[in-house]
Amino acid sequence: MDAVTTPPPAAVEIVALSKRYAAGTPPAVDQIDLRIASGSYCCLLGPSGCGKSTTLRMVAGHESASGGDILLDNRNITNLPAAARGTAMMFQSFALFPHLSALDNVGFSLKMKGVSKSERHKRAGNLLERVAMGHLAERKPGELSGGQQQRVALARALITEPRVLLLDEPLSALDPFLRIQMRAELRRWQKELGLTFIHVTHSQEEAMALADTMVVMNNGLIEQVGSPHEVYNHPSSEFVARFMGGHNVFELAGGKIAVRNDHTRIAPASTEGGDSGLPAHVTDVEYQGTYVLLGLRLTGVRPEFSGISVLLSEKEFANRNYAVGESVRVSWAEADVRKLGPGAVRPAAGSSGGTPAHRHEPMAALAVMAA
Repeated sequence: MDAVTTPPPAAVEIVALSKRYAAGTPPAVDQIDLRIASGSYCCLLGPSGCGKSTTLRMVAGHESASGGDILLDNRNITNLPAAARGTAMMFQSFALFPHLSALDNVGFSLKMKGVSKSERHKRAGNLLERVAMGHLAERKPGELSGGQQQRVALARALITEPRVLLLDEPLSALDPFLRIQMRAELRRWQKELGLTFIHVTHSQEEAMALADTMVVMNNGLIEQVGSPHEVYNHPSSEFVARFMGGHNVFELAGGKIAVRNDHTRIAPASTEGGDSGLPAHVTDVEYQGTYVLLGLRLTGVRPEFSGISVLLSEKEFANRNYAVGESVRVSWAEADVRKLGPGAVRPAAGSSGGTPAHRHEPMAALAVMAA
């Protein structure tokens, strides 16, 4: 008999966690379960209003939970004040005091605890050096760039020596070039510090670049949990496939399937063998440098499944320039098909949580059958 593999200890465990802002209204977070491994980078991902920021604020202690539990290394922190949890929050706006220097911003929490000026300046200075900001310690936030302000905000969060760092869309205020640079720095800092990071974002690209674990949320529920590779290549539901992008969703007799747009084949309808596959016409041609994205409209299918895309390399497109309005045929290989499940189901009214059959277990959510 094979030995049982024990999962790594969870730095954060969320059990049947719920948040309802008013009686009679749908819950913002509805009895979710999640384990986040110690020392991992976890991204909560989803559209606006999906519950990801509310979940983060409940972990931080900035929102009270309506039900369920939050554990940090098996210690229940659900009802503890924010300062006693072992977490620190890095906000979207950075929330730096405009009248204080970078050094004093970083050391502010120590000042509130009564730490001497010399000691807090020493510790704040060391952290600023660690994030390559020591030479700008005396500058105020208005004299710093967005990336520099983010480094100060990170140092300020780290000075409390948290077990878990919580990041609420920390890159959304930055320009695209700086955003790419700063996400690389966040990933490097997380590895160097060995902390658990929980990062909320609405950007699929950002989550795939940063995360060890992606948690896709929708309507207060968890749709899927897995590595970026698993979630992108094996979406568990139509919502995940469409939200992650890069997938075409089709409804066939056996149910809904997803096929990546770079695995979707296209051929002119007039060529030999052009009578196989689904009939469509080209609606858009978008040049993106290394690839060309073709927008297509299928004929003879339900409207919500008629709009699809096909990704061609620049070389492929150069060999056969498809034009808007051209009739084509669309097909795919069976090996590239992913069957889609129904997605997350809201718990029954009055349910106490736990793991009934209609709720996702993190690993079970990754089980996707191929055609």
